[in-house]
Amino acid sequence: MALVLTHGHEDHIGAVPYLWSKLRCPIYATPFTAELVKGKLAEAGILDEVTLHVVPVGGSLDAGCFRVTYVPLAHSIPEGHGLKIETPHGVVFHTGDWKLDDEPQIGVPSSPAELDKLGDEGVLAMIGDSTNVFNSRRSGSEESVKQALLDLVGTLEGRVVITTFASNAARLKTVAEVANRHGRKIVLAGRSMHRIVDAARKTGYLPDWPQTVSEEEAKHLPRNKVLLLCTGGQGEPRAALARIAAGDHRHLSLASGDTVIFSSKIIPGNERVLGRLMNKLALLDVDIITERDADIHVSGHPGRPELKRMYEWIKPQIAIPVHGEARHLKRHAAFAASLGVKQTLAPKNGDIIRLAPGPVEIVDQAPSGRLILDGKLVVPVACESMQARRRLMENGFLAVVLMVDEDGAPLGDAEIIAQGIPGMEGDSTLEEDLHLEIDKNMSRLSRNDKMDEKRLSETIRIAVRRMIRTQTGKNPQVDVRVVQFEDELV
Repeated sequence: MALVLTHGHEDHIGAVPYLWSKLRCPIYATPFTAELVKGKLAEAGILDEVTLHVVPVGGSLDAGCFRVTYVPLAHSIPEGHGLKIETPHGVVFHTGDWKLDDEPQIGVPSSPAELDKLGDEGVLAMIGDSTNVFNSRRSGSEESVKQALLDLVGTLEGRVVITTFASNAARLKTVAEVANRHGRKIVLAGRSMHRIVDAARKTGYLPDWPQTVSEEEAKHLPRNKVLLLCTGGQGEPRAALARIAAGDHRHLSLASGDTVIFSSKIIPGNERVLGRLMNKLALLDVDIITERDADIHVSGHPGRPELKRMYEWIKPQIAIPVHGEARHLKRHAAFAASLGVKQTLAPKNGDIIRLAPGPVEIVDQAPSGRLILDGKLVVPVACESMQARRRLMENGFLAVVLMVDEDGAPLGDAEIIAQGIPGMEGDSTLEEDLHLEIDKNMSRLSRNDKMDEKRLSETIRIAVRRMIRTQTGKNPQVDVRVVQFEDELV
């Protein structure tokens, strides 16, 4: 078994220590990605335990009965690759994340002739990126972003902030050129920015990177001489831009006349948190420019014209769409079929697919789902402990302690302990009503039912929860404990 990495997105690399702890297998990565992996493994304290193989761009490796060759493709990060996987039953081509870019700022992707040759040699199946399958146009070139930023920043006064995905080293290279052209000093803010720049310089992708100034030094420069390159373009609450907008950053601030450029696309699901960030910037009287206002971002994923070209080159017998939600995969499968691909399958997470021999088919299901770091443990998002905490957060908690004698008769009032339930603060009538409801329900029970601890606690639990729901609209978690005393102890 081997863990073969196609590219170095930071969110993907962050999962490598956990994956390795489960698989305990060698890791293969190209130079830039390997630099990022080393950093994550070192942070986790396991770098010395891991066998990490650095594969040259376009290189190959053997993994059991498979021969794997890295196929350079353009993407929004250095060293984007597809994988040509030679198997006993035919070649499988996994595109990874990719796009077509006639003028990439970093790296040299495979030529159309090279991809066409790969297809002519015979490809059993292509496993392909579906992220932009609904886009009817090509994704565009990084060169166009460079020209747009050069023109835009030249018109701006005051301090300029550009926020983008840290792993997009080509965009960082562009920002450096923009700063140099307009006589501004670059300030890096955010650990991810420093990490990506260091890795890109070590591997030769930013040979002309300018001398940056520190966050503290930036305070003493004229505002029109600063270009701040920072993390936080998706509204992450602890990223550099969010702290600056909230006035919580130690050294950096923004004021009227400054401009923040979001050179990135809003990831679906981040709209609300990003809206809050932009509102904070607006209250500072800061100008905000997004991809809707200027051509300052292009995607790293293929639109339908690019997908069509790839299918024409690779000519697979089978198409397996990946990298997208269900609607993306279904649309991609239909698109591949319209291009003449004989077999298509839109998988779900966890599907185990047989490509050959015989027709393509789902043959089994592997455990799948999102995992989160909960304290020091990695657990499924849907585990009972997480669900319980979400219920507690939304509806609160109430405990009832009943003290009864050996015949089940109550010994005084029940003790009620409430957390997070409206109407239970101070001298509340709700608590008085709960005592009355408990007494009423206990009086209705027979002696045998009162002596049945499980029946007694469940009767009170249902009654208490029903009353709270009726009076507050909340459905708290209710725990009833029955404490029985024998006669000689009473």
